[in-house]
Amino acid sequence: MFIYPIFISDDPDAEQVISSLPGQKRWGLNKLEGFLKPLVEKGLKGVILFGVPMKMEKVRFQHLVFRYHPDMQDARGSAADDPETPVIQALHLLSKLFPQLMLTVDVCLCEYTSHGHCGILSSLPNPGHSNQPTLDAEQSAPRIAEVAVAYAKAGAHCVAPSDMMDGRIKAIKTGLMRAGLANRCALMSYSAKFASGLYGPFR
Repeated sequence: MFIYPIFISDDPDAEQVISSLPGQKRWGLNKLEGFLKPLVEKGLKGVILFGVPMKMEKVRFQHLVFRYHPDMQDARGSAADDPETPVIQALHLLSKLFPQLMLTVDVCLCEYTSHGHCGILSSLPNPGHSNQPTLDAEQSAPRIAEVAVAYAKAGAHCVAPSDMMDGRIKAIKTGLMRAGLANRCALMSYSAKFASGLYGPFR
């Protein structure tokens, strides 16, 4: 029942050690087969893919560090479901290499947005939040659903939204139904988020 986390880099030859997760690495597409084949042969049944665009520059915002590159990120996270994004390419590749392997994908926009949040920001400032824009759930949920459906079409057996956005479960399920994938792709919930090193690989 264990699912192995795989962090997919946009460098196809990457094999980069993740210091915050001992024993884990960020992997490029060209390295996936060599890494996963021995594990599958030993009985590995499932993986969960996380997209980690490493070509983006690091910038600091308050106490957090986000990656930002104007050519790779925008306000709606367009790169998340681009056919050339490494996660979608990895889904196609792993489906062919290991057809018996369950493929789960983390559905998130924050690593693909210029503002670093997992959604679309409201165009209007919020007086209760220092006159700064806040996330617009009505726009964000359909966008998150688009990404989830794209992953399902690429071969994901399960999509796992980690954004905690109100309304996105219904949006994802509706999107999967409309795409004829409701009975082919499961939806996994991240029930809770506690303080942890989970996001260390992305920073």
